[in-house]
Amino acid sequence: MMPGGMNMNQMMKQVQKMQADMQKLQEEAEKATYEASAGGGAVIVKVSGKKEIISINLDPSVVDPEDVEMLQDLILVCVNEAMRTAEEAVSKEMGKVTGGMNIPGLF
Repeated sequence: MMPGGMNMNQMMKQVQKMQADMQKLQEEAEKATYEASAGGGAVIVKVSGKKEIISINLDPSVVDPEDVEMLQDLILVCVNEAMRTAEEAVSKEMGKVTGGMNIPGLF
């Protein structure tokens, strides 16, 4: 018997269930999309749970050849926020499966 009264078979079954749950979560997270906007909705970025940019939408009013830097800043802010949103959502869901344990290499 292991500490806490759990035998090795029980522990292995729990580990296998956790692995299956994590695999399912990873597949679902990769299909999910996350969105962020900047400049009052002038720039909208969508990313996947795989942290890949799906789309960038620009309101024509922010495309000013005289102020390219502002547009670049809005895009950077928006992309970073969308990525952060995806990361937080995936981490939150993963925490439900792992019981809050931080397991290196997961997402």
